[in-house]
Amino acid sequence: MERQPKILVVDDDPDIREAITTILSTQPYEVVEAKDGVECLERIREGVPDLLILDLLMPRKDGFAVVRELRENPKYAKLPILILTAVREDASRRRYELETGLALDVQDYVEKPIPPADLLHRVSKLLGKAREES
Repeated sequence: MERQPKILVVDDDPDIREAITTILSTQPYEVVEAKDGVECLERIREGVPDLLILDLLMPRKDGFAVVRELRENPKYAKLPILILTAVREDASRRRYELETGLALDVQDYVEKPIPPADLLHRVSKLLGKAREES
């Protein structure tokens, strides 16, 4: 039997986490949650997911810091990241470039709210790409 893709959903808003998890649970995915960037990195160290769905604005460690830390570590450099946030894409890309001097290295970027069918389509597409590249 084929292993279910593991998706890590990271958002400080429990209602958002629950909504995303509920949508993803309609598919054959293993869904894991984290409430902030610190917990996100702990979960990744426990077992690398097939996809990371990441909010940007969170307490303790924000999504910008998570992306930076993951991309600096060769072990996690190819982990697909879908940003799901209320922050406009152009603003967050500029902020990241100013802070790091690098482009925001993520595979997809979606502003909240996202229709469930669109979320499922994007997740399926990213998981498919990740399988092709491995």
